[in-house]
Amino acid sequence: MPSRDRNTPTPAEDAQHLAVLIDADNAQPSVIEGLLAEVAKFGVASVKRIYGDFTSQRLQGWKQALLKHSIHPVQQFAYTTGKNATDSSLIIDAMDLMYTGRFDGFCLVSSDSDFTRLAQRLREAGLTVYGFGERKTPDPFVQACDKFTYVEVLRQDAGEAEKPEPAKSNARGAKKATKATASSATAAEKPKQPQQAPRKLLNQAIEEASDEEGWAQLGAVGSYLNKLRSDFDPRLFGHRKLSDLFKAYPKWFEFKELASPAGGKDLYVRAK
Repeated sequence: MPSRDRNTPTPAEDAQHLAVLIDADNAQPSVIEGLLAEVAKFGVASVKRIYGDFTSQRLQGWKQALLKHSIHPVQQFAYTTGKNATDSSLIIDAMDLMYTGRFDGFCLVSSDSDFTRLAQRLREAGLTVYGFGERKTPDPFVQACDKFTYVEVLRQDAGEAEKPEPAKSNARGAKKATKATASSATAAEKPKQPQQAPRKLLNQAIEEASDEEGWAQLGAVGSYLNKLRSDFDPRLFGHRKLSDLFKAYPKWFEFKELASPAGGKDLYVRAK
């Protein structure tokens, strides 16, 4: 099988070339903006495809998102009731793309555990697998990915980024618009109740990355956390950065900054 040399720099400023494959039956168009922004952190989305039966009324909401973000729809008719032909189509395409040797990784967008074996197979080929799905995603699929991101977090980020200005209108119209907007926001917004930080897991990561005095460089701690739990994300606990998560618990952790060899400063953390 042709494969990319993992030590050879890729084009486009050494960015990873990624294939983004979306299961339309198990993903919502409302997350696509944040999802593609998240994908951009990992590399370049060289291929963007979405799979589903787009003759179905249930998937009509994807139309504008596909046009706006240049996502190629792959039409898959349901051959028989109760059988998911979409999954098979996505898996076949993923294997075809894998064998081209042109990609460094895959982004699988689904909350379906049927893609667990696909994620495992892609990783066996030396490719990085980024998973995206809802919190209901079965753990076997989550852990089969190198990194898994819950789309609820992406919805929250999008909500924080989008703060539309009030529409200019007369008092009565403004009142109606405000009421409608509030009603719509209440219906769309999910409860935002960040979990408490997993102290045992954080302590384990610090211990693994620490020196003899117990100090661990924050970057090394983050790397180990992702190895322990592919779905670890400080945003699940109400913080955008790992450093903010640790700093939110001064009774558990202490910090220090040291000059880094490359210039600037590195943050170190130690469990109390």
